[in-house]
Amino acid sequence: MTTGVRGRGARIRSAAWAYGNLVPFVFFALFPFYFMVVTSLKSNAELYSLASAPLWIQRGAIADHYRFLLERTDFLVWMRNSLVISVLATGVSLAISIPAGYSLARLRFAGVGGFGTAVFITYLVPPTLLFLPLSRVVVWLGIADTIWALVVTYPTFLVPFSTWLLMGYFRTVPREMEECALVDGASRMQALLRIALPMAVPGIVCATLFGFTLTWNEFIYALTFVSQTANKTAVVGVTADLIRGDIYYWGSLMAGAVLASVPIVICYVFFLDYYVSGLTAGSVKG
Repeated sequence: MTTGVRGRGARIRSAAWAYGNLVPFVFFALFPFYFMVVTSLKSNAELYSLASAPLWIQRGAIADHYRFLLERTDFLVWMRNSLVISVLATGVSLAISIPAGYSLARLRFAGVGGFGTAVFITYLVPPTLLFLPLSRVVVWLGIADTIWALVVTYPTFLVPFSTWLLMGYFRTVPREMEECALVDGASRMQALLRIALPMAVPGIVCATLFGFTLTWNEFIYALTFVSQTANKTAVVGVTADLIRGDIYYWGSLMAGAVLASVPIVICYVFFLDYYVSGLTAGSVKG
């Protein structure tokens, strides 16, 4: 009886210690979102009052900032632009990264190791060094000040990392299964599509989430290549329209941040397990 009580007490202490260690991480992750929600629901009088508490609502929650954002700005247009750009840019990047990552993981040719490293180093080039030459490319293609300028330029930083990530994940796929398919008469492309690709779904989902998140939150290219209000993304549109000189519409800014983060939250809620498994497998074998 005593042993059972001690065992249960040890389990309780162990669980309390484990959950206690998670509290700082949960607080660090959720506090910005909590602060955005609280700020977006405050009235302007409370927001600019020095006597108000910054971390909770004292005078009642209101939805005026959300109404202002949806009725007085082009927020829904910006959200649509962000969704279209993110989906297209991520799709183009995957179409390039999947065969590139598979080739670097499976094929043997001169310089394959150095080429794989060079692909990842390309991702490390700061965007501030790339947007000037890319602006020349955008003008030459005749797509300046359109959403297509972003669809074309975003893969320049998505493809290198996605290729490197998928290269590591394809190496976790058993080579023997592809060799059996090749012996049975399948081509290398058929082995990729029918054998390697279905087994690499977690890695592909991971690359998709990474690309979608990065393009959704990207700011420098979206600010540089697009100036028309109707073609802006949500990140740039909210910032440009709600910051006018030294006047900051904090309530509507926070409301825009909350609404713009919803698609990302939904994606990670549904695909978090794939994301974690894709990252861990690629990091171990890559």
